[in-house]
Order: sequence, then structure tokens, then C-alpha cells
Amino acid sequence: MRQPLPLLGEKMSSGNIVHVVGTGTIGEPLIGLLCDARDDLGIDEVTFYKHSPTLEDRPKIKGLLNRGANVAVNQEKLKEFQTLGIEPMFDAEEAIKRASVVIDCTPKGTGLQNKEKYYLKYANKIKGFIAQGSEFGFGKMFAVGINDDAITPKDQFIHVVSCNTHNIAVIINTLGIEKKKNHMKEGRFLCIRRANDISQVKSFIPSPEVDVHKDAAMGTHHAVDVYHLFKTLGIDLNVFSSSMKTNTQYMHCIWYDVKLDHKITKEEVAQRFTDNPRVAVTYKKSSNLVFSFGRDHGHYGRILDQTVVVIPTIHVVNDTEAIGFCFTPQDGNALLSSIAATERFLFPDSYEESLQCLGPFLMQEV
Repeated sequence: MRQPLPLLGEKMSSGNIVHVVGTGTIGEPLIGLLCDARDDLGIDEVTFYKHSPTLEDRPKIKGLLNRGANVAVNQEKLKEFQTLGIEPMFDAEEAIKRASVVIDCTPKGTGLQNKEKYYLKYANKIKGFIAQGSEFGFGKMFAVGINDDAITPKDQFIHVVSCNTHNIAVIINTLGIEKKKNHMKEGRFLCIRRANDISQVKSFIPSPEVDVHKDAAMGTHHAVDVYHLFKTLGIDLNVFSSSMKTNTQYMHCIWYDVKLDHKITKEEVAQRFTDNPRVAVTYKKSSNLVFSFGRDHGHYGRILDQTVVVIPTIHVVNDTEAIGFCFTPQDGNALLSSIAATERFLFPDSYEESLQCLGPFLMQEV
């Protein structure tokens, strides 16, 4: 039986400890991946924070405990977790304090609140903090393979961008960026989003729902985020995005239109995507088939590539304009960026070597 430590007083910590705050659609698979690759990543301990003690979540918590992670909870909720048969090992704030790296996977806005309430307090003791998705302003924006060169030892707070931002960024990077020079004259993207995750019972919609263009120059936040992501490299993008939700739970889909300053063929476009190790290609045109493949073959059922490009949809207009569709591995594509940022904090001089162990999780073809 697991023997919990007393939740009062100081607990000694040693080695590289990664603490994940939240067990949602990003947090749960991230904790699992950190546990499964712990030895290769040089991580000594994985801990996670669980906010609500519910019977529905008990199997998930036990599954993560069985993988070797340790759970932290709020002191006042200790007895409720124990009633469920869960023995927490740490108090919530103490788990933050003893960590080497903290990865915040909480819902929109909570990461910024946690930064002000907890993370800044322990910034002199912890190597780095990472937040996910829509936490603009948390720290320097990051997507692995896109702006690695922009991250410096001074960047203690890292903002891993959203899944659709990862997708747009890798499309631009693959087609429009060569030797750190921007060859994309114009980029237009339509994010056709799923309504919610299959693990969620709220926020489903009965019919397609369109979003408004809140930014006068760039449309929706997807283009704004990718603009600021590349801005960390000193690259100014001419980019615009629109978005809408559809009544499905499978995958996001993005229509892209990338105008280049040089000629390109459909075959060259397809080859560039095929050659990119963080891009998966597919000849499937239905999102359920792509989703099903990820469920069957991916770690925790996720596709960790940054995008899944649909090869039959690739089209070139006027010899310079690449158009097509791709599917977004929602939540999955941010996992590798989170782990890459973690390894940079833990092993700043050798992180690229430790990340090699994650190569087998990337799919070349779906």
C-alpha cells in the first residue's frame, strides 16, 4: 500500500522533479508521457495536482499513480480524497515549492492567476515554469522546432502555444521559412474547430458556429499568436485567420493558403511536408479515420505530430500559392513542446540528446 507522507511540514526533495498542475485533456497524457519516458528524460519524480475529488475521476487518478506519479491536493480536501481511496503525497503549494519544473495545464486564465499567486513566489527556487494554450503573457511563446533559437537561459517562464497555433506555425515554417528567412508573402488560415473533446460533456453545439474577427489586422487569436511566436525570431508575418466550430468531437481541421515569393509545385509541397519529422501525412480525408488511427497507435491515444497534412488536398495556384487541408492533433502536439521546454530547464547543455527518446512517438504517416 502507498504510504502518504504527512501533509504538514517540510519534505525533503532531491533530483529532477516535474510537477504538473491539472489533469485535463493536456495534463493527463502529459503526466503519463513524463512517467513512461522518465528514465530517458532524466526525471527522478513526477507529481501532479488534482483539484476536485470525484468518483468519476478516481480511475484516472489511480491510473496516473500506477504509472509512478504522486498526487498533490489542497489540504482542506485531503479527507475527501482519502474517502475515495486516494492517498495524496503532498500539499498543493508544497508540491510546487519542491519542484524543479512546473507545468501548468489548467483552464484558460488560471495559469496567469497561478503565476501571480504561487509561481513568482518560488521563482528563485524553481528552474522554470510552463503554461499551455491561451495564457498569453505568461512568458515567452514557444513551439518546439519553430522558435527554439529564441529561447534563452533568461526565459524562466515559457508559454507553449495552442494546438492550432502549432499547426499553423509548422505549415508556415515548412513552406515559407528557409534558412531563417521568410519567403511567405501572405498566409490565410481557416480553423474549423471541433466543439469539444470526447472526454468532455459540456460545450457541445447543435450546429456550426462562426467566430468574429476580434483583431482588425489578423482576425482571430490563432493568427495573432502565430505572429507573436515568429516575432520572437525577428520575423514579421503577413497572416490572417478565421475560425468556426462544428458539431463534432473528433479533430480540428485547418484550411491553409500560403502565398510564396517563389515558384513551387504540388510535388514539392508534398515532399516538404513528408520530409519534416514533426509533420505526419495522410491520404485519409475524414477526421474520424485520422482520429481513430491516433487512438489505436498513439501514446495515450494522441497524435503528437504538430499537424497531419492531407496529401490529396494539396493544390498550387499561379505556381506560388499552396492551398490545402490538414488536421490538428489537438492537445497532442503541445505535449512535445512542453517536454522540450522541460528538458531545456533541466539539461540546458544536453536537452536535445534526451529528447531523442520521444522520436518513436511521432508518426510519419497516418
